[in-house]
Amino acid sequence: MALKRTRSISWTGILAFFVFWIHSANGDVSFSFPEEIKRGSVIGNIVKNIGLETGKLALRKARIDTEGNAKRFCDINLTTGDLIVSERIDREALCGDKASCVIKHELVLESPMELHRISLHVQDINDNSPLFNEDLVKIEIQESAIRGARFLIEEAHDADVGQNSVQRYSLRENEHFQLSVDGNTVELVLDKELDRENNEEINLILTAMDGGSPPKSSTVGIHVSVLDANDNAPAFSQAVYEASENVPLDTVVVTVHATDADAGINGEVTYDFGHVPDDVKNRFRIDRKTGDVLVIGAIDFEIDKSFELRIKAKDGLGLSSYTNVIINVMDVNDNAPVIHLKSLTIPILENAPQGTEVAIINVQDRDSEKNRQVRCSIQLNLPFKLVPSIKNYYSLVTTSGLDRELVSDYNITIMATDEGSPPLTSSKTIQLTVADVNDNPPLFDEASYSAYVAENIQPGSTLCSVCARDPDWRQNGTVVYSLLPSEVNSSPVSLYVSVNGDTGLIQALKSLDYEQFRSFKFQVMARDNGSPPLSSNVTVSVYITDVNDNTPQILYPTSEGNAFKTALVPKATHGGSLVSKVIAVDGDAGQNAWLSYRIIQSTDPGLFTIGLHSGEIRTQRDISESDSMKQNLVVSVNDNGPTPLSATCVVYFLISDDLAEVAEFNHHTEESDSTVTFYLIIALVCVSTFFLTFLVLILSVRFCRSRKPRLLFDGAVAIPSAYLPPHYAEVDGMATLRSAYNYDGYLTTGSRTSDFKFATSYNDNTLPADQTLRKSPTDFAEIFGDSEGSPEPWKFVSHGFNSPSITMRSLSIYVVEYHIVVRWMIKMYMLFFGPCSNSCYRAFIASSRDLTTRSRGLMVLKSIPKYSTPLCSGWFSTRGYTFV
Repeated sequence: MALKRTRSISWTGILAFFVFWIHSANGDVSFSFPEEIKRGSVIGNIVKNIGLETGKLALRKARIDTEGNAKRFCDINLTTGDLIVSERIDREALCGDKASCVIKHELVLESPMELHRISLHVQDINDNSPLFNEDLVKIEIQESAIRGARFLIEEAHDADVGQNSVQRYSLRENEHFQLSVDGNTVELVLDKELDRENNEEINLILTAMDGGSPPKSSTVGIHVSVLDANDNAPAFSQAVYEASENVPLDTVVVTVHATDADAGINGEVTYDFGHVPDDVKNRFRIDRKTGDVLVIGAIDFEIDKSFELRIKAKDGLGLSSYTNVIINVMDVNDNAPVIHLKSLTIPILENAPQGTEVAIINVQDRDSEKNRQVRCSIQLNLPFKLVPSIKNYYSLVTTSGLDRELVSDYNITIMATDEGSPPLTSSKTIQLTVADVNDNPPLFDEASYSAYVAENIQPGSTLCSVCARDPDWRQNGTVVYSLLPSEVNSSPVSLYVSVNGDTGLIQALKSLDYEQFRSFKFQVMARDNGSPPLSSNVTVSVYITDVNDNTPQILYPTSEGNAFKTALVPKATHGGSLVSKVIAVDGDAGQNAWLSYRIIQSTDPGLFTIGLHSGEIRTQRDISESDSMKQNLVVSVNDNGPTPLSATCVVYFLISDDLAEVAEFNHHTEESDSTVTFYLIIALVCVSTFFLTFLVLILSVRFCRSRKPRLLFDGAVAIPSAYLPPHYAEVDGMATLRSAYNYDGYLTTGSRTSDFKFATSYNDNTLPADQTLRKSPTDFAEIFGDSEGSPEPWKFVSHGFNSPSITMRSLSIYVVEYHIVVRWMIKMYMLFFGPCSNSCYRAFIASSRDLTTRSRGLMVLKSIPKYSTPLCSGWFSTRGYTFV
């Protein structure tokens, strides 16, 4: 007989489903919906239920979370707040035959931390048909069975629950059996005695139907074999067996025992599982002979806390009985806590206030009761702590301010320990980065800076360098330097100095003058590039050191225009008297401004003296009648610098008791001084022109003479006096030569430029040329017209040689020629270089007046001592001349 099983799912009758919510007193939200709804279907709106604004879902990082690694079946739409299905939901797979199927989810909100429990009640739909454990049920019944005898049939099982589970059974009509159903007990009741001789086998059809709409059903065939009499069925010693075990594999959990009063084959009992799920058969097996229930698969309390086994005992002829075995699994602490990082804010700003939430941690332990209780902690000496939040959630918050410049990264280790025995521990390390905030202004290395520089430094010279440091990061720590506006000597400081914005190098933009200002101050600002920028200032002091760059300035005596004032010195002034004072100042400072006064030239060196440091001019001795009326002092004023600078002035004194003479002298000085410069320029041009012309002429003449026979100079030759012009007469009063006198001149052989000497004169009636007529000094007095007597005549002594004598004519040619050259050379030298320029110049002017002929060159030496000073005499001496 063929048996037929039907299982069908029809959605045509499901037009709609309804979802309702329950808002509990503690803030939890519940939703109810049918199983097997499509992905993306809306379960409900969570925002309306918790009273939260829709726009804040994304801001507060709203999300759906589950406990541990449980599967998540729904999600939230951050835009609308709708709770939508994300995975297929099969009630039978999730909850089995439990009457209520609830999925626990959690809505997590941050800033601040909030946790809302969501209970999803999955409603059963009639998507499963009733199923029998066997396709064909075989029953053996003794023909001696009386009417009303009951025979147990294993019930059908429907995965659905409630109304959708098995609700009724029906038995196809027959003449021997009726169906009796009491709860889950299904029995065949013998309604008419059996007669093995008439029917050895009877086939029945049992149908099980659920209460769904439309209902679903399945059938099973029952094969009844009519036997001879077997009066007793096996009987279990207990109706229900219980065991609490969590044991290794192949361990006997429980042993069932059934007895049969019959003898022989009718009393032999075998054991087997009744209707049990496949997962139970994968974990347990039963010994058919002994009734031992053994563990053959892993048992985990966290998955199945109990098992219910349906065990059947059957004798040799087919009579059977059933019992239930309930196995409760005992929990052991075999699961360490699991730490889940639900949220982490990185990086965290270093200026975050105390109590800022950094992370959200969820700790799960799959064990139960005491083994499930967990304690969490972090290491000490960190500015963080764990704050228990909701259920198994913890918030990691700051306990104090953070400083990135001290610690930029934190490695936080979270330790979770349960209360089991022995306790199990797990840990998780969080790396937290602290973000920089511009909270540190740049700080200079020094409280102030000083620079010491010499005046007159070149523009671009370095004065000093400032340095500021900012411990912040990147642009917050980049320092830029600039000058703060200020004034130096009523001018912007930016005209004097500049600062390099990157290096802090301060340079001078212009030369600094100690005499204008000796020091100045300005401020440099160091600013970072943060937002907003922070800055600090430092004062830079520049001290200018003096350089000897100013010559002394003479305040007195001063000239008004081109006129110099003359000081009157009474003739009765005694030695040591103060007659005047030179007043000078120096713009420098220190030793560079120490002045000293010296007289470098004076009319009478022994008459006046000047104070070295006071500048006071005093007389050294009493003034006498022989002292010149006009006295001039050239005073040099020197400073005391490393390279001394000086200035000179001329002090004019008039020794007189008459004020009128002072006025006349001042007037004369004013007139003469006004033209002296002009005359000196003209004289310089004329002298230079004449000197160059004369040199050319001399060179030409000598070149021509060098071509003539050198008879005159080839040995010592006496030139007779006949070569002299006849009647060479003197003009009385003009100091010229008499025609009655001749002189011997001695020259070296072959030389026209040797020194010579004048011997005593002789007249026309003289001895021959090789003899000399000496005259007395009185003769010279007559010749020169000196009534007081003449000194011994001057002799120009040649250095080393006696020369042959020559006549006056040839001698005068060379003397005049030689004198002219020497005269103008002395003029030039003394005028511009000689220390006795004034006196020597007067000497030559006087000689020009006294000598009117070509022979006046011979007498120039006579007039020199009359006008020159001993210094001029010394000048001639140094050049080979000796005054005899």
